[in-house]
Amino acid sequence: MSTSQPGFLQGWPVWVVFVVLFLGAYARGNATYLVGRGARAGGARTRWAHYLDSPVVRGAERWVRRAGPPMVSLGFLTVGVQSAINFSAGAMRMPQRYFQPAVIVGAVLWATVYTTVGFAVIDAVLGRLPWWVAVLAAGVVVALVWYSRWLDRRARARAAQALAEARGTDGSPAP
Repeated sequence: MSTSQPGFLQGWPVWVVFVVLFLGAYARGNATYLVGRGARAGGARTRWAHYLDSPVVRGAERWVRRAGPPMVSLGFLTVGVQSAINFSAGAMRMPQRYFQPAVIVGAVLWATVYTTVGFAVIDAVLGRLPWWVAVLAAGVVVALVWYSRWLDRRARARAAQALAEARGTDGSPAP
């Protein structure tokens, strides 16, 4: 068990820590979703209720049903955005049959990160670990971003070259 975990988690088996963190993330995700549902229901009783039934909002609700579940799950890997996503899922009335699997996957992701490396990263940021750990982590992030951009530029260059070859050297379509 990592010594960088909070005191209340130290000394427990890894599976217990994982279950506790999973249940906490699951409960928080659902509570935030329910607050969003409540805000939507409350908004339906105001003078702005007609806006909630507009075609734009109905379209947004359809989009949230389709694209929202992956965002709910991935939101658990963010800091500060997770609550907004879960609240929005509730406010946009994402059906439970879509929200529950997404929040379960998200809670598993969150518990996995914080059971393994999450608290160590927090400790590095807060200065409770050596400075070189934060520098190393930042270096890895910079290297990954650079490599990703390099791959993207290379793929675009190859696509442009293939298009130019297909059109011929003067830009006209090949015979």
